[in-house]
Amino acid sequence: MYEQEPVKIFIVEDDPAYTKFLQYVLSLNPDFEVSTFSTGKDCLDNLYQKPSIITLDYTLPDMPGEKVLAEIKAFDNIQVIIISAQEKIGTAVELLKLGAYDYITKDEDTKNRLLNTINNARQNISLVKQIDHLKQEISEKYEFDKSIVGSSGALKKVFALLEKAVKTNITVSITGETGTGKELVAKAIHYNSKRKKKPFVAVNIAAIPSELMESELFGHEKGAFTGANTRRIGKFEEAEAGTIFLDEIGEMDLNLQAKLLRVIQERELTRIGGNEIIKLDIRLIVATHRDLAEEVKKGNFREDLYYRLLGLPVHLPPLRDRGNDIVILAKHFLQSFAKENDLPILRLSGEAQEKLLSYPFPGNVRELKSIMELAAVMANDNEINADDISFNSVSKETNFLFEEMTLRDYTFKIIRYYLDKYDNNVLQVADKLDIGKSTIYRYLKEMEDEPVK
Repeated sequence: MYEQEPVKIFIVEDDPAYTKFLQYVLSLNPDFEVSTFSTGKDCLDNLYQKPSIITLDYTLPDMPGEKVLAEIKAFDNIQVIIISAQEKIGTAVELLKLGAYDYITKDEDTKNRLLNTINNARQNISLVKQIDHLKQEISEKYEFDKSIVGSSGALKKVFALLEKAVKTNITVSITGETGTGKELVAKAIHYNSKRKKKPFVAVNIAAIPSELMESELFGHEKGAFTGANTRRIGKFEEAEAGTIFLDEIGEMDLNLQAKLLRVIQERELTRIGGNEIIKLDIRLIVATHRDLAEEVKKGNFREDLYYRLLGLPVHLPPLRDRGNDIVILAKHFLQSFAKENDLPILRLSGEAQEKLLSYPFPGNVRELKSIMELAAVMANDNEINADDISFNSVSKETNFLFEEMTLRDYTFKIIRYYLDKYDNNVLQVADKLDIGKSTIYRYLKEMEDEPVK
């Protein structure tokens, strides 16, 4: 829980009697540290003391109240309460537009209004500090070396690209197999960039029905369609000044791709059923497990959108290509699980490490995390043994190199794998493997006579 600190308050007032009145009222609260100034210049010269709240007389002898207000707001986000004998509504509205927290007229009710306003401002300041504190914790959590665990050469190449990504607002396209940590990388880019204090909005395109996608991304006005009972702000508007992450972009419907392309090109959108043009200032990151270039060739993805989204390409290597990162990650997941569940520190035996290193991990990092958490539960002591590790992959993919076979047996297995994948279409398999169809038929006959071991 974030603790409230004493509130430092400046009183800026040229009337000595009224200064004493305000100082007395505020000093009754022991949590308030009060300082007084009689001119705008004195106040501005002491802003280095970082007050949280300033009560500002609108009519000062040396400079107009709106000028003092503007310079205070330019210095820092300090809550400024205007106290004035003027009761002109136009003046109050103008000062509030310039950033004043409240406008209080000098009358018999000033004391109560001022105390209420300061208490409200104090709560607002506390919330802002809590949010800043949480944002700082998140930023530290997503530092590259803390959020993305490993030291393999393949991962170091990713780190080098991420370091480049955070320096500009270039669109980043992240590719990689399912479970390689694409959203984690997107968050790491955002929270290490200049936009880290602004929103990070993640959208999983594959998880949203196509008929709802446009409204989800771009919003709608009340009455735009049946069921649109209120205005809805879309994900792009929610991400204003921050980052929007479109995961599984390859699943997007072709019709919506055209609308997305326009939003990206023009940096503006119009909600469904509306006429207002909304300007956008966002950083775009996309991810997919598909080969988008291949999808363009097949007609499933717009070529012009593909080039708009390509930006800085970052490919995440599958876990099986990251060598000893498997062991490093396994130990990391064990440590995290033990900490979250108040368990003693769990060790990973040599046999367990060998078993992990011999497995292809079709589910990548996500699968490894699940495996290690189950192993932690199954272990009978503080050491994870090979028998505590269970592989339950549902992937139909085959990683041939994890089995020791003759070249002939490897060939059998490869051909059988491709035939299964392409529904026994011999011509297509021959094209994929760059061999003659007669070779396929010859191996098929041999397979019938001698099944693969």
